[in-house]
Amino acid sequence: MITFLQAAETVAVNEETRMGLWELFTKGGWLMWPLLLLGGITIFIFVERFMAIRKASALDMNFMNRIRDYISDGKIAVAVNLCKKTDTPIARMIEKGIERIGRPMGDVQTAIENVANLEVSKLETNLPFLATIAGGAPMIGFLGTVLGMVQTFMDMSAAGGTVDLGLLSSGMYVAMVTTVMGLLVGIPAYFGYNYLVARIEKLVFQMEANSIAFMDILNQPVQK
Repeated sequence: MITFLQAAETVAVNEETRMGLWELFTKGGWLMWPLLLLGGITIFIFVERFMAIRKASALDMNFMNRIRDYISDGKIAVAVNLCKKTDTPIARMIEKGIERIGRPMGDVQTAIENVANLEVSKLETNLPFLATIAGGAPMIGFLGTVLGMVQTFMDMSAAGGTVDLGLLSSGMYVAMVTTVMGLLVGIPAYFGYNYLVARIEKLVFQMEANSIAFMDILNQPVQK
């Protein structure tokens, strides 16, 4: 019986907490809604970019070995087909290099670098916006706090200038809600942005390594 009562009290407390959080959200003012929207956009961008970067980083460890064997055997068309079946930035980069076989090595290297730059640009899609949210959300939250404090002092002035601690403390905690919300949005956006940038830099390193390996393959004599 005691356990049942304790469970009921716990549920009641949780319900009151949820109502309190919603009440705080609504009292934060209209700036809470843009911050909530920015929070949703942050989650969407991070998840979408994380999945895209993870897919782009997936590459068969034997990919370059197979490319080397095909080129050495003169099976250029087979090597191109392998690249087309492998839907990754590295494969598309190597495919462009294979299509330039027979031209000067400088032209091949330039073609590979151009494709690599395009692929990196695609991977960085929406990352500047995520960085903007990381810096802008706390500023919007701070703006809400300043506006709330101004409103609080205006209410105190309208009340005759008397210092009502209840009114002051109530206005202050409501005003600080926007700052808390801004930080809750901005901090994950900041760490998420840096994490994704680090993943892209790691992929760029892999692309450079595979580019060097491909150029080494072209410098080897082709078997007839």
